[in-house]
Amino acid sequence: MFTVSKIFWMFVNPINIFLFLLIAGSILLLSRHRSIGRKLVLSATAFMIFFAVVPIGDWLTERLENRFPSNPTLSPDIAGIIVLGGAIEQYITTSRQQPALTSSGERYTEFVYLSRQFPEARLIFSGGSGSVLDQSMKEADGAKSFFERAGLEGNKVLYERNSRNTYENAVLSRKFAGELINKQWVLVTSALHMPRAIGVFRKAGWKVVPYPVDYLTDGRKTFRLVLRPLYGLTSLNRSGREWIGLLAYFMLGRTETFFPR
Repeated sequence: MFTVSKIFWMFVNPINIFLFLLIAGSILLLSRHRSIGRKLVLSATAFMIFFAVVPIGDWLTERLENRFPSNPTLSPDIAGIIVLGGAIEQYITTSRQQPALTSSGERYTEFVYLSRQFPEARLIFSGGSGSVLDQSMKEADGAKSFFERAGLEGNKVLYERNSRNTYENAVLSRKFAGELINKQWVLVTSALHMPRAIGVFRKAGWKVVPYPVDYLTDGRKTFRLVLRPLYGLTSLNRSGREWIGLLAYFMLGRTETFFPR
């Protein structure tokens, strides 16, 4: 299923769809079906300009990011804190021998912050490799390097290093929670990703409080028409992946509802 999901996303990825249309249209322009080719090229170009100017991606992103409140009030009896991977460049970290954080680095930094607020809580990092072809480099190894540099002792954090997606994060981390699985946990991940993550963890039997981080929008619905092609298409791609993921997980029975609250 993991490999199937990767292949599926390659074909429904908005940017790839536009690219496929442009390639198909360009090929047809060189054949006797020039009229069809012209329509495909014009359609792909029009859609790309539309999404580059109209902030549809930002609107879809904000809907996800506003689903749960930021900086929630946490009760003092938190049993554990779990943070999901997706915030480190594994290959650069391995090559350069120092942690290379991505733009989602707040997952790591807020995890360190929370660990100091709740020194008795059990700490879990969950993240292996999302690569289809190469499973040799695990994000957990890079995360361990970062957390040790940030002052968390080597035995303070438990590392789940075999998960490849959000579903496996929830299922494979259960053994690290042990007898505390029925107590309250804090779940740390990007705000964009939180609705899908919270739905999966609840379905897997966790009692989790969402602690969203790594925001991409200000949450004030202040959208403007601006010609930023790369940003607009990237935003559409990023948010589209989460909405499609929500639908897929719901249809597969991995979440109880399509849009967890």
